[in-house]
Amino acid sequence: MSKPVMLKSNKYGINLILDEHMDFEELLKCILDKFKESEGFFKNAKMAISFEGRKLTQEEEFRIIETITDNTSVNIICILDNDALKEELIRQKIEHFEEEQAGKTGEFYKGTLRSGQVLDCESSIIILGDINPGAKVISKGNIVVLGALKGNAYAGANGNEQAFVAALLMDPIQIKIGDVIARSADKVQEGKKRKRRHPVDAEIDPQVAIVKDGNIYIEPITKGLLNNI
Repeated sequence: MSKPVMLKSNKYGINLILDEHMDFEELLKCILDKFKESEGFFKNAKMAISFEGRKLTQEEEFRIIETITDNTSVNIICILDNDALKEELIRQKIEHFEEEQAGKTGEFYKGTLRSGQVLDCESSIIILGDINPGAKVISKGNIVVLGALKGNAYAGANGNEQAFVAALLMDPIQIKIGDVIARSADKVQEGKKRKRRHPVDAEIDPQVAIVKDGNIYIEPITKGLLNNI
């Protein structure tokens, strides 16, 4: 082949076409040079990788991946076998990885959501403002409101009942976590109990809504509670 290393994109990542006869240590350097040349294009990419043109041992495959991930911003999720029968399994693995990452990362929104506005996000969201009645926030992850939650909040929109909704002032019309729904009418009696604990002139504690035993509970945020969600 004219070049010792060639990169070819495929459905899930990169196919690395390698020279069959070059000394492996020299080939490893060529691979690193090739990825550094493409650093701008692949920056922070998450991808699968496959190999072609050269039979590699498992140790050589691991060394190639280690060299790429240690020296560039590329994140290699898995090694893609060129067997077409495994394509569906790889697709599921990558989608599962992306869902996990969505739970670990988050977005920020600054401003107040007014009636009729809908904020829909793929990951957890922190809102620096209020959610007014008639406004709605939908997130596949968690929802944290650094303000008043008076509208609708839907966390864990991908069915994740481990998600939570937290707010400095918790007074929602409706909260949904996963497939569990709680409406304002459902917590009238609970609100009366809280009112006795928090006089009108007292500062209201930040609260969090979580799912327990198939129901949504709204509780004051404590260190112990945070350690368990």
